[in-house]
Amino acid sequence: MRVTVLNGPNLNLLGTREPEIYGTTTLAEIEALVRAEAARLGASIRFVQTNHEGMLVDEIQALPRAPTG
Repeated sequence: MRVTVLNGPNLNLLGTREPEIYGTTTLAEIEALVRAEAARLGASIRFVQTNHEGMLVDEIQALPRAPTG
């Protein structure tokens, strides 16, 4: 199983931007937790973070399509 996780605008600031509201956990720490769980499940995982919404759309459109049937 292949999984792509898309992280959008400002998530690169997790852990540093308004920690009293958003907490102190960074995006890198969250990704590490998700990577560990993906490895446990035998899944490959890819992370994309961008502050540009159009790039998120490009990433979605570039994903391989699952076979229908």
